[in-house]
Amino acid sequence: MSEINEQKFVQMTPEGKEDLGTIEIAPEVITVIAGIATNEVEGIAGTRGNLASGVVERLGKKVHGKGIKTEITAEGLFIDVYCLVKYGASVPVVAREVQSQIRQAIENMTSLVPKEVNVHITGVQFDSTE
Repeated sequence: MSEINEQKFVQMTPEGKEDLGTIEIAPEVITVIAGIATNEVEGIAGTRGNLASGVVERLGKKVHGKGIKTEITAEGLFIDVYCLVKYGASVPVVAREVQSQIRQAIENMTSLVPKEVNVHITGVQFDSTE
């Protein structure tokens, strides 16, 4: 589910600082940051992935970018998150917290400001009783 536009995110040199070169951030970095921030929110059961990410996780490797789509256009950085909420959690509260956490994490780690963070709730995870 992790779709990545093949463009690079180029950082501008802060004012008053010496230009030492360019800083390029791979789109995969933005995807991983958004995935980790999403999974840290209370009430999120997980993110929706595809068959490949499901197989990789069953083999023991963590896929942080699953369920995250990042896109950069001339208008800015757009992030779509596809996730499951835990039963009993308030969907609007959890979705707002996901938006806030992703925006804050990306701004803190990359100085990029996302134009939009769209949260798509794809299901509800019930507690398994075994």
